Amino acid sequence: MESIKKIELGSQGLVIPNIGLGCMGMTKIAGADIYGQSDEAEAIATIHRSLESGGNFLDTADLYGPLENERLIAKAIKGNKDQYIIATKFGFEIDDNEQLTWKINGKKDYVKKAVERSLKNLGTDYIDLYYLHRLDPNTPIEETVGAMAELVKEGKVGYIGLSEVSSETIKKAHKIHPLTAIQTEYSLFERSAEESGILNTLKELSIGFVAYSPLGRGFISGDIKSPEDFPVNDFRRNIPRYQGEMFYNNIRLLNEIRKMADEKQITPSQLAISWIVSKGILPIPGTKRVKYVEQNIAAAGITLTCEELKQLEAIIPLGTLTGDRYDAAGMTAIDQ
Repeated sequence: MESIKKIELGSQGLVIPNIGLGCMGMTKIAGADIYGQSDEAEAIATIHRSLESGGNFLDTADLYGPLENERLIAKAIKGNKDQYIIATKFGFEIDDNEQLTWKINGKKDYVKKAVERSLKNLGTDYIDLYYLHRLDPNTPIEETVGAMAELVKEGKVGYIGLSEVSSETIKKAHKIHPLTAIQTEYSLFERSAEESGILNTLKELSIGFVAYSPLGRGFISGDIKSPEDFPVNDFRRNIPRYQGEMFYNNIRLLNEIRKMADEKQITPSQLAISWIVSKGILPIPGTKRVKYVEQNIAAAGITLTCEELKQLEAIIPLGTLTGDRYDAAGMTAIDQ
């Protein structure tokens, strides 16, 4: 197998593979399954297979579990931490009983508390990339990023980033300490980061862009044929994009994507990943199964011609109505 391509994420010196592994689905969140049931042994095997294939960049967060996802990663990388590049996030407040309060906390003292907990749970003394998961509307971003900058000085964190923030917030934060990455949902079905000018802001400031849910939360795989196909407790059942008439509108678009993938003799998921990579964006598709991590890493090596890119983007042009990506409560947590 060809060696995976390496890229510099942002301009602060972090070099990583051109595709990461999103680990969220490997554990529950607040008791609910994400993307169906998970199996710890299979999840750990997936992390190991990713490394064997050159995919050593793992993305997690203290929210996932809460805390269980970081602990699972600690098991997977034990004795081999130096081989992996780990990104984790904080911000969704977790109390001393390891319960989510569902508040966002970006205060300086909480930043310090959260990082110590993540270091312990990951079984490491150093986090490669540390993100604020969501903007705390009650704390100036300058305070949060100032505290994160101190973690870099202390050698506990290598690089810092933010998730789901506006251009205005990015500019304010970047003045306090250089940001390496911004993470936002981005896929063929979700291009608001492009529409709102965030991608242009990142280009101007030489900050990397990390796309989570690059497969539209698994929708692009084509395995889900109707809203009833989502497992009973699956959180995707509550997302407007995957409900009612909007679901079937999106299926029609997906069918066109599938035709194009068939012509290239690849899967729709591989087409979607290669599209993101071709735009100079880092996708972190989530999976907990070995066969999918192999397919995803192979996709990062697929080249699309300019004509193919135009053809694909013509199926779902910018501005196409595909439905909200979170329920009403989830949308309020996004800094727009």
